[in-house]
Amino acid sequence: MADEYRRWSPNDINALACVTGKPLAAGGIEGRVEATGRGVQYALHEFFRHEKDLARAALAPPLAGKRLIIQGLGNVGYHAGKFLSDEDGCCVVGVIERDGAVWSNDGLPIEQLKKHLVNTGGVKGFAGAEFVADGASVLVRECDILIPAAIERVIHEFNAAQVRAKLVVEAANGPTAFEADEILRDRGIVVLPDLYVNAGGVVVSYFEWVKNLTHIPFGLMERRHHEASHKILARSLETMTGASFPLETASSFLKGAREIDLVRSGLDDIMRSAYGQISAIWNVKSEIPDLRTAAYSIAISRCVDAYSAIGI
Repeated sequence: MADEYRRWSPNDINALACVTGKPLAAGGIEGRVEATGRGVQYALHEFFRHEKDLARAALAPPLAGKRLIIQGLGNVGYHAGKFLSDEDGCCVVGVIERDGAVWSNDGLPIEQLKKHLVNTGGVKGFAGAEFVADGASVLVRECDILIPAAIERVIHEFNAAQVRAKLVVEAANGPTAFEADEILRDRGIVVLPDLYVNAGGVVVSYFEWVKNLTHIPFGLMERRHHEASHKILARSLETMTGASFPLETASSFLKGAREIDLVRSGLDDIMRSAYGQISAIWNVKSEIPDLRTAAYSIAISRCVDAYSAIGI
């Protein structure tokens, strides 16, 4: 699409900004492939910072050790599962795919399972895990967090009453049917809504668009300045204390932020601030029954404010 647009409008210096999700060599941005799954991780991080919300979900910190079921090991489910298990210490006990599901009480190695899925086209036959032919039945097995990350309406009016997760994190678009949403709410199961949870891809696409419009890679103007400043600070601390700067932190502290570091930082900040606003509405206004309604309330209010500001 970008190539065709440039052919159609060769004099447009911002032609690369016509579409996002491009390869790095064609004006893309680092972190775009992982962005939606990374956003799921950051959404959970922020949820676990809110004690009142955790209490309403009958969960307690930390995130580490929580048992997860993931429906769909595509791009979003794979990255979310990998980050949450490798970096946060979560235990992915179940993964549901088109040919069935696999289960392990000790946790599934997401990287190896993904390779098996790519090589064989399914999860059946994955060594060291129980295969469940009726994959949909795993949706209602007991866990702390259920992450539907593939298709719409996997939680519906006929299985919502059997869901045993304490928290549903909607990494897919519309994975919970309207009727099921009410059932889950009445049962006290908290749902982190899709319009918030899976926004990471759109957020990083925005970063890519900004990069294309400014024609400057992220970090170009400040990376070496920060690197030099950090080295001066480290040498000053060594002089004052007489001790060497810790080797385990030196590499990350002394180097300037790369594009991927800045992309992740920006995404984390947006996911944090967005959830803070959603949570505040949910906890303050008694007429707001859940996080989904809170999120829509904020979105609609912003549209109203924008139109009112221009007299419409």
